[in-house]
Amino acid sequence: MLLIREIMYCKPGKVRPMVEKFLAMAKLSKENGQGEMKIMTDFSAERYWTVVAQMEMESLQAFEDMMKGTGMSPELGKKYDAIMKDYHDLVEHGRREIYTVEG
Repeated sequence: MLLIREIMYCKPGKVRPMVEKFLAMAKLSKENGQGEMKIMTDFSAERYWTVVAQMEMESLQAFEDMMKGTGMSPELGKKYDAIMKDYHDLVEHGRREIYTVEG
């Protein structure tokens, strides 16, 4: 089992729009049977305006398949695209962390 964190460092004043995008994406992911996604904002973090989307995946292959849209209907793919449209305008940069869940 892998724990994957998408960490986004937002521009000032852009945290809420990024959170709304991730919450909408989390809802679609759950409807598509991809499990739950937790969305977190910083209370105290490396820097201000941090948004983290965290999910668990069975394997790196399952994560890669999800990122490629494997098995996703074209309609669902369009919904994902619409949600994440222009998200680059909200963030300065981001990074991904992948951990093996040991227990």
